[in-house]
Amino acid sequence: MADKITVKSPIVELDGDEMTRIIWQYIKDKLIYPFLDVDLKYFDLGLRHRDETDDQVTTDAANAIKHYGVGVKCATITPNAARVKEYSLKQQWKSPNATIRSILDGTVFRKPIIIKNIPPAVRSWKKPIIIGRHAYGDIYKSTEAIVHEPGTAELVFTPAAGGKRLTMHIHDFKGPGVIMGMHNTELSIRSFVKACINNALNEKVDIWFGAKDTISKQYHGFFRDVFAEEIEKSKNTLENVRVKYRYMLIDDAVAQVMKSDGGMLWACMNYDGDVMSDMIASGFGSLGLMTSVLVSPDGKFEFEAAHGTVMRHYYAHMKGETTSTNSIASIFAWTGALSKRAELDNTPDVMTFAQTIERIVIETVEQGTMTKDLMLIAEPRVSRYALTEEFIDAVAGRLEKAV
Repeated sequence: MADKITVKSPIVELDGDEMTRIIWQYIKDKLIYPFLDVDLKYFDLGLRHRDETDDQVTTDAANAIKHYGVGVKCATITPNAARVKEYSLKQQWKSPNATIRSILDGTVFRKPIIIKNIPPAVRSWKKPIIIGRHAYGDIYKSTEAIVHEPGTAELVFTPAAGGKRLTMHIHDFKGPGVIMGMHNTELSIRSFVKACINNALNEKVDIWFGAKDTISKQYHGFFRDVFAEEIEKSKNTLENVRVKYRYMLIDDAVAQVMKSDGGMLWACMNYDGDVMSDMIASGFGSLGLMTSVLVSPDGKFEFEAAHGTVMRHYYAHMKGETTSTNSIASIFAWTGALSKRAELDNTPDVMTFAQTIERIVIETVEQGTMTKDLMLIAEPRVSRYALTEEFIDAVAGRLEKAV
């Protein structure tokens, strides 16, 4: 093997949970450390360590990405009540992804990995559909409460400079119920729109945006209006590269996406982007074939897989059972971070290495070596599937020959 390739600047590494944490170590041991001399600024975002640090480690990791510019993140658990009990947690910690997005004020872009022998479930889809998810606010930064008795719920805004307090009636409860208050900011929304415009220009694809302004005339209408203003500012630039903008109601956008051949950037509000990115990933074959990158307005990047921690496989693994867990999205998180680091550092050898891994991963699947989730939908069908570590070993073997 040739000498290791030097990655000029550090990459922030955010470790995670369960089966993806195990895969993460495989990737480092087999695809990263043998080939690269890289300074990884390590943060353990495993649930137990987040609990031990009162989630300070998540904030520290996000600030490290702000400092170094590029991060790569393993999937993490966002605990519910059952997880609090299972892990004996101090509290039900918030989503680390939401915390990082808030600190970076970032927009999440998710794009499927296209492989010839993994056909989309939607017959009309021919080109990747990129999801641009606004990554701040809405229900992910909401305040909510269960009410246990009759009473009145109100929405109150108190101007910081004094003046008249704004009070709006929400509901008169006759018995138990639930209430929620959520927000967003004009600055964050404008950053989101600008990020979508820049991504669409880079990818040379049209921009679609959908909201429910017929029902939410103020909240969703505000998003619609800010989008229209920023698109108008960039009108000439967009027209020069033939990038078009479409606004639709969110339900119409869903219907149009299902009938399209793909090849657009679908900009979504936070919750819509969370849900629709999983739908797009499944439609293109698997959540294991979906890349994800968080982009801040000042050019900081965090790469990760779009899927979760694969809990069911983890429990099987802990029992000593074999698993066939798709590692492709996690591998592409590393190659995405390496490619961006290479771009920022102007190190073409690192860029070539990252591109080589991606090419080899796709070739490995196209030549018949794949995990069980892909075997079930591959055309033509294959006779057997690779176990978790077997697939990574197959990639590593090809990579060693290639470099």
